[in-house]
Amino acid sequence: MIKINTISNNKDWNKYIKNPKNFIERKILKLNKKFKKYKNNKIFLTILLSGNQEIKKLNKKFRGKNKTTDVLSFPFYSKRELKIKLKKETEIYLGDIIINLNKIKKGRYENLNFNNQFNKLWIHGLVHLLGYDHKKNKDFYDMMKVEKKFLSYLN
Repeated sequence: MIKINTISNNKDWNKYIKNPKNFIERKILKLNKKFKKYKNNKIFLTILLSGNQEIKKLNKKFRGKNKTTDVLSFPFYSKRELKIKLKKETEIYLGDIIINLNKIKKGRYENLNFNNQFNKLWIHGLVHLLGYDHKKNKDFYDMMKVEKKFLSYLN
């Protein structure tokens, strides 16, 4: 079972999603119902809802890139390490995801409304926390498959 701690340091989020914490909790319930892989584990993570300033600072500090971005993920484990942990431990903290409100407002994914763009970003971050990456084409396609699967569970 996946559990998410949602923190907002930008009150503007409430203009777009009335209660972001409840929104994510409803989505995670749907995900947990359909995705049974972690039913014997308690998987925890944190989502920080931020704006340009906070995410730019974190991007510079941890990735050496002095610019804003839409989402950052900070996994605690590699895919291999996580697989071992899941067999040995029942409670695991996956890591943190930071999502930038301003990038969603700009509408990177023009064919998606705000909520769907938000879902796409936090799911993308979650998949990173589960050990997936997109540095190589094959990895990119594997990651995209998992993202599409998770997004389909949210409807």
